[in-house]
Amino acid sequence: MKALASFSAFVGKTFAVWVLLFAVLGFVFPETFKFFGPYIVTLLGIIMFGMGLTLSVDDFREVVRRPVDVGIGVASQFLIMPLLAVLLTKIIPMSPEVAAGVILVGCCPGGTSSNVMTYLGKGDVALSVACTSVTTLAAPLVTPFLVWFFASQFLPVDAWAMFMSIVKVILVPLALGVLAQKLIPGVVKAAVPALPLVSVTGIVLIVAAVVAGSKGAIATSGLLIFVVVVLHNGIGYLLGFTAAKLTGMSLAKRKAIAIEVGMQNSGLGAALANAHFSPLAAVPSAIFSVWHNISGALLANYFARMKDDK
Repeated sequence: MKALASFSAFVGKTFAVWVLLFAVLGFVFPETFKFFGPYIVTLLGIIMFGMGLTLSVDDFREVVRRPVDVGIGVASQFLIMPLLAVLLTKIIPMSPEVAAGVILVGCCPGGTSSNVMTYLGKGDVALSVACTSVTTLAAPLVTPFLVWFFASQFLPVDAWAMFMSIVKVILVPLALGVLAQKLIPGVVKAAVPALPLVSVTGIVLIVAAVVAGSKGAIATSGLLIFVVVVLHNGIGYLLGFTAAKLTGMSLAKRKAIAIEVGMQNSGLGAALANAHFSPLAAVPSAIFSVWHNISGALLANYFARMKDDK
């Protein structure tokens, strides 16, 4: 078990490498990874169940203890990234499917890997975890509404069906994970060290499946989507940091908000796009999954060397 925990920790620390590797494998061997296409929602459900196994009351104490800080983080997450996505679709010509996919990933909650990057960047980890938890729980209501409001101009959006999908793929697995903590705490405690391996496996298979299913589209417009994703992610970091600075937050809090805003739950974006739009609409989320783990690690490294201006 100790060897498994060590391997799991290693895989978690090298997350970006595995995502990039499997994205390439999905492109080179599409027939192999198309098999996982129908199981994208199931894979994401397993990942969210793992998150439920680690959720605790302490994660939400920060909401009560620092409601203003958490509120700024949550508001920044659900305002900056959706509006930035809309702006990018206006400036850069792209197909309706790609535009809807860009907006969808922008409307998703924060990604759990943001907590790790905040830790590596010497940011406020408790604030990051609280923001991720709140945006994740708010996603069933907020994400479908935002997608309907901003993306209906590109593709038909069934907000109710999207709401039900998010409930099934996020709230139910999370609730089951929390319930498992109460019913079988010993088993959960023993399983927690292996969760990074489970999460990374789920994400890389989702990315590989999306890439495999859209190989043709990626070959023709992959560079454009990559540029859009890099801009979306990078400007998101910058605007998140700026919003935190303008509201008088400390450097550690600014780091947390910047990373929280820039890193999305792109696995959810890929699952929703694949289920409600088209495989092509899932490509921005798949590329986001690859890129934000690379950029997040680079930013965390830069943040770790920053000193408070006070």
